Amino acid sequence: MSTISSDRVGAMDVRFVSRAGTERCTGDQLTAALARDDGFVWVDLPVDHPDTERVLADVFGFHPRAVQDCLERNSVPKAHVYPDHVLVVLHAPEPGRNGHVHYIELDQFVSARYLVTVHGPINPAVDPAATRVETDAVAARLDAGRLRPASAFELSSSIVSALTVRMRDHLAERTTEVWRFEQQVTAGQLGDAERFLDGMFRVRHGLLTVRTMASLSHEIYGRMSALAVYGESGQTLLGNSLDQFERLATMAHSQGDYMQGVIEFYQTRTHTKMAIAAERLAVIAAITLPITALSSVMGMNVIVNSASDPVFLGVLVGAMVVMSILLLIWTRRRGWW
Repeated sequence: MSTISSDRVGAMDVRFVSRAGTERCTGDQLTAALARDDGFVWVDLPVDHPDTERVLADVFGFHPRAVQDCLERNSVPKAHVYPDHVLVVLHAPEPGRNGHVHYIELDQFVSARYLVTVHGPINPAVDPAATRVETDAVAARLDAGRLRPASAFELSSSIVSALTVRMRDHLAERTTEVWRFEQQVTAGQLGDAERFLDGMFRVRHGLLTVRTMASLSHEIYGRMSALAVYGESGQTLLGNSLDQFERLATMAHSQGDYMQGVIEFYQTRTHTKMAIAAERLAVIAAITLPITALSSVMGMNVIVNSASDPVFLGVLVGAMVVMSILLLIWTRRRGWW
């Protein structure tokens, strides 16, 4: 492995983790730390670090395809298994404007000797701090001595658990919005119909995003578990991640179904109101139809004349009233009002 000057990797976060605790290292100590056998190294590379490609390719010697995966955005999670390590690509949700959910990518190279976390490219609208939520939380626990991982596999599992917490928090926020919409629908406090329906669909989109992320991540860890990439001793860690992603996907799916039920309830009430309004308009049209027909045919001959006939006019008005009453009785028997 080649070395890299510390002045170019000063922004790298390097730690050596052993039974004695966690040691912070500088960039020029990375190669020496990797040569030690009394612990493992954790290297965390920030977003858009100028030396990311050099560190991954020259210091660690990762496969060019794996390095490229870290430098570009990945639309789906993935796992590439190599002889001595595995590349895992995961996503976490980050709320954006107008209900949009950003995909925050976290790439991990996991080996018995090291853990390298790389924060993938992000949308310019996202705060770079959002990419470090999981790693910063785990790093704080490490530095404070509250977390003592025995292996890089265990440390990676802790980061994944932090990522599932982020998913669960996002799910909890969307669930709170589901409750709010459900209360408004059942109470009939709908406000502007277009904005109300748009808001419900945005909440459902947020739930669907968590479900998709969790389901795809579950499939990735299912493959890793089937290949036993962490060894026999690491199967429990993989099983724990599998269980977390599966349960998150199930909860998001259930809340999504609940939100869809609220939407259908709202749409049913709206459609019912429209149907009732249409029936009432039909009744009005039916009642006024004979009046309109008679007046259009006979009006010119009865009223607009050199001498109006009061008797004929009275008979005509009476006929209009009788026909309207008969139509009212008929529509009532049909249950239209």
